[in-house]
Amino acid sequence: MPGQTSDQRWAAQAAAGDQSAFRALYRAHVRPVYWIAHGILGAAVDAEDVTQETFVVAWRKLPGLELQGESILPWLATICRFQAANRLRQRRRDQAHTTDAADDQLPDVVSVEDQVITAALAARIAAEVGTLNELDREIFRLCASEGYAYQAAADELGVTHAVVRNRLSRVRTQLRGAVKEVRDA
Repeated sequence: MPGQTSDQRWAAQAAAGDQSAFRALYRAHVRPVYWIAHGILGAAVDAEDVTQETFVVAWRKLPGLELQGESILPWLATICRFQAANRLRQRRRDQAHTTDAADDQLPDVVSVEDQVITAALAARIAAEVGTLNELDREIFRLCASEGYAYQAAADELGVTHAVVRNRLSRVRTQLRGAVKEVRDA
């Protein structure tokens, strides 16, 4: 449908069973979801597991999703936080039932404040990305989310290397400002 964002289109297609659309959502959002999980859990292995669990849950729940905004990232971030909290509870249960030394890395409680900041940060980034024009959004998606080199993104979008480099620099500056607002709040 014209006027839909990539996330809206992919989510609708994935909800209808389109695996390639779901792969596109995964590629677009796997990095931010991983960093949310890593921020909560503090361990790369657990963050990787929770990231995968997040997308498994998302695949199951997509048919019932009514995407409210332009980005699916806030919804994925919520699933990720719940999966990470479950992982922390499981760690505590495992720890309580072993005689081994306690894991010094395990926090005693899940920091609700950190979760709120993480959710606010994901929502703010998604909102900021939503304000970008279509070309800037596509440049950001290709370079920042999917790891395209500037020239590869330029070729894909039919623009010059310089356009990609300059616009991505401007977008990153804008997003850094948005992140700073959330952290300073």
